[in-house]
Amino acid sequence: MPSDHDAEVTAALVLQQQDGLNPTELLTLYRGFGSFAAVLDAEPGTLRPLLSGKAWRGFVAHRNAPRMLTDRSQEILGLCRSQGIELLPLGDQRYPPLLQEIDRPPPLLFLKGDPALLSMPQVAVVGSRNATAGGRENAYNFARALAASGFVVTSGLALGIDSAAHRGALVGGKTIAVTGCGVDVVYPRSHLDLYQRIVADGGVVVSEFLPATPPRPHNFPRRNRIISGLSMGVLVIEATLKSGSLITARCATEQGREVFAIPGSIHNAASKGCHQLLRQGATLVETAADIVEQLGGMLAYLDQCCGIAAADEESELLQAIGFDPVDVDSLVDRVGKDIAALNQELVELELAGKIEMRAGKVVRVG
Repeated sequence: MPSDHDAEVTAALVLQQQDGLNPTELLTLYRGFGSFAAVLDAEPGTLRPLLSGKAWRGFVAHRNAPRMLTDRSQEILGLCRSQGIELLPLGDQRYPPLLQEIDRPPPLLFLKGDPALLSMPQVAVVGSRNATAGGRENAYNFARALAASGFVVTSGLALGIDSAAHRGALVGGKTIAVTGCGVDVVYPRSHLDLYQRIVADGGVVVSEFLPATPPRPHNFPRRNRIISGLSMGVLVIEATLKSGSLITARCATEQGREVFAIPGSIHNAASKGCHQLLRQGATLVETAADIVEQLGGMLAYLDQCCGIAAADEESELLQAIGFDPVDVDSLVDRVGKDIAALNQELVELELAGKIEMRAGKVVRVG
């Protein structure tokens, strides 16, 4: 007998593949009935007022031949298991709480890596694919510093700024890659080594698209809302006026997230998007510390509203840190916690002014 999780995942897969049912209608049904399985079990008459004619005809077709989509969904579920792909349906207790709050959360997430990382405090770093050398250097250094401060760095695995941010974060922390294709599809192909390293080093690659989905252009705006939806704030480094990074920044604003931008030369077309964001109210930043300080208030909000709790054993952790600089790996051994949970607590202590990160080591200051 399938588990409740498998039944819900299968129901979500069936509904995602149903002819004529768009994502907005699917979310309406989910919110109305409380689960995807309940939607499939509902009396047809209760569904009709919520659906367009095309979606309704798809439901009728499924009721007349239910095995077709159900068998296909079971095949996808088996494929995911064989490839080590985890599935998180909306409403799952492991579904990232910040992402669940946005207007259009993905009904189903496909991921490789540890699902718990998706609920950790994150900062998105995005920007131009055709980045300058200086832009890539900024992305690498900012991401490295943010990761050293305990934040997970989230980006889109694209060329340019995205890949530099992922690589910087991997120096001493974790990173999440959100893709505009199936999670089993590496795009661009030249990032195969980076993709594999992200997963091997405890990060996550995540997508809302079915396995084997190619990287179609219209997938990327949808991908961008997930990048911002997972994150507490979005840092834009180099973006033209038509950059997809501005879509991510707009999504962040609509979702109530912070938007940060680095100014650049007035002669660089890749700076114009950042300058536009700054005129629209984005926060100008010069160092990663500017971002860490700005996000302190939102972290308190997450503690109250989203289940990302502050450390309950603050004094115990401070005692473990002691009064001499200590690297994070040694601290993991001292306190017996996994690095993701420990990093979360270290971020909170840093925002409270009780520790600082210096040269990759934790230093007690309060």
